[in-house]
Amino acid sequence: MLPINHVKQALKSGQSVYGTMLVESASTAYVMMLAHAGYDFVFIDMEHGVYDLGEVAGMIRVARLAGLTPLVRIPDLAYDLVARALDAGAMGVMLPRVETVEQAQTLVRYVKYPPVGVRGAAAGRGHTDYRSAGPRDLVRHMNEHTLVVLQIERVEAVRCIDELFAVPEVDVGLIGPFDLTISLGAANVTDPEVEAAIAQVLEAAQRAGVACGIHSSDPREVAAWKQRGMTMLMSGSDAQFFNAGARQALIAMQQSESAPMTHSEAV
Repeated sequence: MLPINHVKQALKSGQSVYGTMLVESASTAYVMMLAHAGYDFVFIDMEHGVYDLGEVAGMIRVARLAGLTPLVRIPDLAYDLVARALDAGAMGVMLPRVETVEQAQTLVRYVKYPPVGVRGAAAGRGHTDYRSAGPRDLVRHMNEHTLVVLQIERVEAVRCIDELFAVPEVDVGLIGPFDLTISLGAANVTDPEVEAAIAQVLEAAQRAGVACGIHSSDPREVAAWKQRGMTMLMSGSDAQFFNAGARQALIAMQQSESAPMTHSEAV
């Protein structure tokens, strides 16, 4: 039986899904920890991350075994980057820096098998959990269960957002607020023009029946946009979690230096 993309199913039914991003750690143990923590999905970042394809494939395999939906942010719009990530077992890809309808259409063509797209077929690889699959079943199942995500982080994408979300087979528009802030020329991600652009994307997604999401370092910001209707919800990264945890532990130890130990504590 070919694997089901539970994240795509949940998004199609309007449910919220929660994830984060890996940018530094290639440890498969970290992937297991995210699964045990209860995350629905993880993006493995090949745009800003430090990974080669072999490392990505190993993390994908463990994620699939652990029930964590593995997705990949590809670095650029190129057929080999899309196809190799998907054949390794990624259950969807996200294209960063989207600006045009043509980019969205090309991404769909690279992700989907004929007749929808041009993806070349291989069975018995990571995307089938190394099981064999007949051509008809492979095409039908993968075309149905592979997630297509456009990262909306440029003002040019906001300007043509209705056209982008009208491209058939686009599943999600996921906002990158930091890059969007830079593209808008704003000073801070909380500036009114940034919020207005994000709201414009969300409203367009709701009109088109496309899922909308956001990736922010601040989980409170993500929660606020969830209340307004976003469903693909991401916060932080392995690097951010490590930095925050390490800093918190250090502060706690430093504070304890000023507190005198009781006799029981000393013992």
